[in-house]
Amino acid sequence: MTHLPADPETETGLAPSAHRPSRWRAAWDSDIAYSFRHSPVAMVAAFVTALLILSAIFAPLIAPTNPFDPSSLNLMNGFSQPMEPNAFTGDTFLMGTDDQGRDVFSTILYGMRISLFVGAMAVLLAMVLGITLGLIAGYFRGWTDTIIMRIADVQLTFPSILVAMLIFGIARGIIPIQYRDEMAIWVLILAIGLSDWVQFARVVRGATMVERGKEYVQAAQLIGRSPLSIMVGHILPNVLSPVLVIATISLALAIIAEATLSFLGVGAPPTQPSLGTLIRIGQDFLFSGEWWILFFPACTLLALALSVNLLGDWLRDALNPKLN
Repeated sequence: MTHLPADPETETGLAPSAHRPSRWRAAWDSDIAYSFRHSPVAMVAAFVTALLILSAIFAPLIAPTNPFDPSSLNLMNGFSQPMEPNAFTGDTFLMGTDDQGRDVFSTILYGMRISLFVGAMAVLLAMVLGITLGLIAGYFRGWTDTIIMRIADVQLTFPSILVAMLIFGIARGIIPIQYRDEMAIWVLILAIGLSDWVQFARVVRGATMVERGKEYVQAAQLIGRSPLSIMVGHILPNVLSPVLVIATISLALAIIAEATLSFLGVGAPPTQPSLGTLIRIGQDFLFSGEWWILFFPACTLLALALSVNLLGDWLRDALNPKLN
């Protein structure tokens, strides 16, 4: 009589799952987690990014005052220097105040919410549009690919900030005057999103053309799966790695683009100032000695954009070990 080898798990009386690491343990032991734990730059960048994002989310709880509530402002507090009592009221502010008596620290927290919201929504719009057009161009090829890629090539000949300004101006011209301030943030998202879709489309198109020739796609075609089902269910999950890297880096670029447009006066309205608007306001008082009105918002923008960009660089290296 033939005896099968005993299962060590059965002999010990433990269930098969008892020897398997948990999901959290598996994630902690993964290559990406190992790379993150051994990259001081990535850890510092992640900490700074998380700190700034959480500060913006919980701004109403952290900010000493609501800088955009007229009832909480005191003009006598105007131009208060950082950490020095005001000569008239005796109030002390961590980062000083602007010409209207608004706490600079509070304006930064609230302005960062606008910058992060615009940047994240613009990247999401660019990602959805670019992935869709890239999948279509790479899967169907032929004249469809030619038209989409020629449009992308034409858009690449212009700086993205100029494209965003053009789209912003056209959209503002279409919207009635009474709704322009209310729709300014959404118009800004549309302008930045439509100016940044090309890089997503080009990367996804190249990856789709590679995946389209593989056996699992051909098998799906043979059993009658629709092109939409193949693109979404089979190809898309295999082309997301480079998209995540581009999205992370694009977030930093979108935040800078929003700040640039707002600095030029064609972005966020004065009633909803972002970091770029605060920098533009601070520039008017830089040479008169009130340096803190410009300095602290500019440092916040620099820290936010730099930390997100460093995270994107680390993610690119972690997902593509061959680059190291």
